[in-house]
This record gives sequence, structure tokens and C-alpha cells, in this order.
Amino acid sequence: MTKTHVDIDPELDSLVGEWFTFAEAGEAAGLPASRVKQWVKEGKLLAVYRRSGGGPQVPAAFLADGQVIKGLPGTLTLLSDANFDDAAALRWLFTADDTLPGTPVQALRENRGTEIRRRAQALAF
Repeated sequence: MTKTHVDIDPELDSLVGEWFTFAEAGEAAGLPASRVKQWVKEGKLLAVYRRSGGGPQVPAAFLADGQVIKGLPGTLTLLSDANFDDAAALRWLFTADDTLPGTPVQALRENRGTEIRRRAQALAF
């Protein structure tokens, strides 16, 4: 994933729904905001700018029980390997797929990550 300033469009913003600033994500996880920032640098989380003038934010759905949801870091790597930028990766993760059912991020949250990573890996071919 690229770590550059990306303003996302209103449609994608709506798909994701709830967002956290680094401080809010840290509070939700019971950790300092600096740890959330480190997760983004390490590629464990994805953060984008929702609008000009605002700071980076992460989708709230990416966190559960004080941690990054299981399978997300590997999925983000696979999407990056398939040349998805941050906005495209978010769109893929939050777009409903009747064959799952639900969205890829919902499947990750429900511990159905094997199928999501298989699908993400197939995107590179």
C-alpha cells in the first residue's frame, strides 16, 4: 500500500462507514495513538485522508478487541502485490460480494480469512 496523501471519494467514504483518527483508534484499542501510527507504517493497518485538511484515519472495522483484525495485514500485502492503491484496497474490502456473503472485511472479522486471502492473491494474476 502506498503511504501517501490520498483523498477518498464520498462513495468510498460511505462504503467504509465508521472511521477513527489515530487517537480514536488508539483509545478503542487501549493503546497510544503512536502505536496505531506504527501499525500503519508496518502495513498492518491502512490509513487514508478522508478530506483535504484532515488527518489520516483508519476504518473502525479494522480493529476488534484492542487488535488489528486477524488476517488484515496479510490481505493488505496481497492487495498491494496486486497493485491496488489504498483507495482501491478499501473499495475491495468494503464492497459486498454475494459469493461470500457480505464484504471481505466482514469475512475477516468473522475469522473467514483464508477465503479472503485466496481471493486477494488471485487478483494478482
